[in-house]
Amino acid sequence: MAGTIQEDLGSPLQSARRCIINNKKAKKMINEENSPNAGNNLLFDFTVDKAAKIVFIKREFDAGLSLVWDAFTKAELIDKWIAPKPLTAKTKYQDFKVGGKRFYAMITPEGQERWAIQEYTSITPKTNFKMNNAFADADETPELPGSEWDHTFSEENGITKVSISIYNESLERLERILEGFTQGMKMSLSNLEDLLATLSNK
Repeated sequence: MAGTIQEDLGSPLQSARRCIINNKKAKKMINEENSPNAGNNLLFDFTVDKAAKIVFIKREFDAGLSLVWDAFTKAELIDKWIAPKPLTAKTKYQDFKVGGKRFYAMITPEGQERWAIQEYTSITPKTNFKMNNAFADADETPELPGSEWDHTFSEENGITKVSISIYNESLERLERILEGFTQGMKMSLSNLEDLLATLSNK
């Protein structure tokens, strides 16, 4: 996820947890998103395999493949949806190519920045991309271990399905971030759904 797809949403969510929980709109979104098909019949599956240390996400969007691909791979679009409210996101730089990186931050309403860095390891245009993702300091020094993200895209009858697997080398790390990450990722993908509807005029 780019994803906001973010390393993850876990730590920024934890650092801003009180702000999110006190935000009535955010609470409403969390409750609604706990129902995978809330509001429509589009697929939304979120599962965790702790033994394998992998999070699996499958999400359908009522938008064309090219637009969804752009939303996951172009910083100017990623920053519009990846941060769960009330956080915001900013990308300092992005070079979407194999070996390229995206350096970005999640920002709380108080201005606290939590930086992370992504390195793209494989790209098959409009089909799949993989990346390594890790928290970092403001000088781009990564905090290891991070996680490995694998995104796969497909389209059928105007509906685009995105399948994401996220492997965490450390089970302790996975368990530590899981609650905040789960809530944050659902909120981010809801943001993305709204953005895609706006961009495709639906």
